[in-house]
Order: sequence, then C-alpha cells, then structure tokens
Amino acid sequence: MVVALIGPVRWAPPGIDPVAWRAALAEDVVDLLATMSEVEPAIAAVAADRPLADAIAWPGMPIYDLPARDVDAVLAAAARDGFEQAAVIAADAPDVPGLILGKLLRPLTTRPLAVAPAEGGVGLLGVASRLPAPEWLPTIDLDTAAPAALRAAAPRPADVAVTPAWRRLRGPADLATLDPAVEGWDSTRTLLSP
Repeated sequence: MVVALIGPVRWAPPGIDPVAWRAALAEDVVDLLATMSEVEPAIAAVAADRPLADAIAWPGMPIYDLPARDVDAVLAAAARDGFEQAAVIAADAPDVPGLILGKLLRPLTTRPLAVAPAEGGVGLLGVASRLPAPEWLPTIDLDTAAPAALRAAAPRPADVAVTPAWRRLRGPADLATLDPAVEGWDSTRTLLSP
C-alpha cells in the first residue's frame, strides 16, 4: 500500500489561493498513486483535512482518518488492513516520478525500513516499512524527520535504507525546479498556467 499523507502547506506562489494550491498538490500525488501498478493507493488525513481527502480520492480509494498527522498511525492502519508493506508519501510532491516511489519500496525485500529524503535537507518525501512497523521506529513527522535520526534509532543503521531524494513544493526555490516537459502534475500545472 502507498498512502498520501495530507499535511499543511505553508507556502503558495504569489497570486494563487493557498487552499487551491494545497488541493492541487495533493490531487496530483493521489492521481499518481492511483495509476501505479502493483500498489494499493490510499489517503490519510486528520479530521480537518477529511473534506480535501474526500474531494481528491478516486472511487473506492481507502481514506484513513488519523488522530494526528504522523507516519506511525498510517503504518498501523495499513497493518490492521492486512498489508505486509506500506509507504507513506507527503502530499506536496506533485511531480514525483513513480520510479522514485518504486525505489522507496524495493529495499523492503531485505530491510525493515526505507526512507526517501526531501531535497533541500529538511524532512522526508516518504517512508516505507514492512508491517507491522518495527518496534524501534520513533514517531515520524515527514516535515522534520531526518534519515540519520531513523538510522540511529534502528538496532543496526543498515536496517534503514536511504533512497534517492525528491523535492517537495514548500517554497519558491522548489517551484523553480518543476520541469514543464515532465508529464503529470496536471492540477498543479493548471494553477500555474497564465
């Protein structure tokens, strides 16, 4: 299972409504997950974000209601639903390629946990875990967690694979890295079009 975790978006391009911007980012991530083969897509949201989750979910897509925005709660919910592996992805990376998500899942064949850093050195793009999640796993906030801290929490640092980083759209510098030639991210692209 791969789950888009809806979180706060603290920046929007000038002239773009922050609510519409947040919705476009999340919709593009969910659309990518819904079209990936061999994964079950889902959305996770706290109560305040449930209307957005309902608006962007594909028909029949599970939505996990969370008490707090943390990766641990999402992994626990996926385990309760019988999944053996799950990944949790930040919902503000609209142009993330499916290949990056595949690289996040691949290490789970030999390791209990994998993390994809967010470009820029702050936070994570996502976390993937065998289920149930390891008991040593600390509480993870995708906005602030660091691969080094997760490796330090593991019994052996090698238990945590670190996969390629990808950008999350959290500021003007991130926006400048979007490549119009790359397919996808249609909702975000529409908002940015003149």
